Amino acid sequence: MIEVRETTLNELALVQGLWADGDVMRFVGFPEGLHQTDEEMRGWFRWIESKRPALNHYSIFEDGRYCGESFFEIDEAHQSAALDIKLFSFARGRGIGTAGLSHAIREAFRNGAKTVWVDPNPKNDKAIALYERLGFQRSAFPKHLLSEGEEPSSVYMELRKDLSQFEGQPRL
Repeated sequence: MIEVRETTLNELALVQGLWADGDVMRFVGFPEGLHQTDEEMRGWFRWIESKRPALNHYSIFEDGRYCGESFFEIDEAHQSAALDIKLFSFARGRGIGTAGLSHAIREAFRNGAKTVWVDPNPKNDKAIALYERLGFQRSAFPKHLLSEGEEPSSVYMELRKDLSQFEGQPRL
């Protein structure tokens, strides 16, 4: 059984281990993993707690085994939410990512987002396929997400609440 739940202090070591895995982090620029101290993790968690419900982080489990994370952060000025998901390799291709990301999408919409978006590395074919299965459409990067003169190195994909199956129950 897949369970997606709001991350607590009890899961910090699990998240820390996920981020330290180079296979998990290679498409986000950390091929050797992102190694955070316990204090850095506690600081990150305090930041999450201080921003809820405009952002949130979820831990994903299958039959009690930690598989990864999903996350959203709402930009209230634009009513849009950035999403993220990361899974250990053993958890990929089995519907776990769909469940984890679907949960984050529903929660972002429930908390005020009208659009959710992702920006995968163009080489991350499996992530792009997941997003497309969930109804995300490729689009041009909104200007507010780019610095002046910046050329995006990732693919921008979005899903609008008014066109989404996530207003009700998602297709899983």
